[in-house]
Amino acid sequence: MGFLDSAIERTSTATLPKKARIAKRVAQHIPDHASLFINIGTTNEAIARELLNHSGLKIITNNLHVAAIVSGKEDFDVIIAGGKVRSRDGGIIGEATTDFVQQFRVDYGIIGISGIDDDGSLLDFDYQEVRVAQALIRNSRQVMLACDHTKFGRHAMIRLGDISSIHMLVTDREPEEAFRN
Repeated sequence: MGFLDSAIERTSTATLPKKARIAKRVAQHIPDHASLFINIGTTNEAIARELLNHSGLKIITNNLHVAAIVSGKEDFDVIIAGGKVRSRDGGIIGEATTDFVQQFRVDYGIIGISGIDDDGSLLDFDYQEVRVAQALIRNSRQVMLACDHTKFGRHAMIRLGDISSIHMLVTDREPEEAFRN
């Protein structure tokens, strides 16, 4: 199995069309020549593929799969964070990654999430991943959360922050009323 094949394998075929629609929508909001962070997740990998139609992007990522997708585009500047590589998803995490992200200020931060609680809390499962995502949010002029509807009401133990820190939510289905409020 190839490096990029593992990203496809980690995503069920049922969710691929949803992720592709979300990715297309996010990419429509990113102008050419923008600077952006893209963090860990298969939806973010789909977004990276959609961004290949853009020109002159400056992309900083802590996702090996995203880096592999966008690094072949000659007019893109791709910067990859250092740190500990998680074998299950190619995510780069840890204190060194957080310190690295804090050195930049970008136009757009694109994040994924494991769950969104009904009180608006953004939740995840990995403390080190959360710390990197928090730094990404603090250092992005606009933050875009890309997630499918299954993340609403999904429980995870670690609080990343609040939905109010997000400028744009892109999802495949309108959330239930409790989440819209």
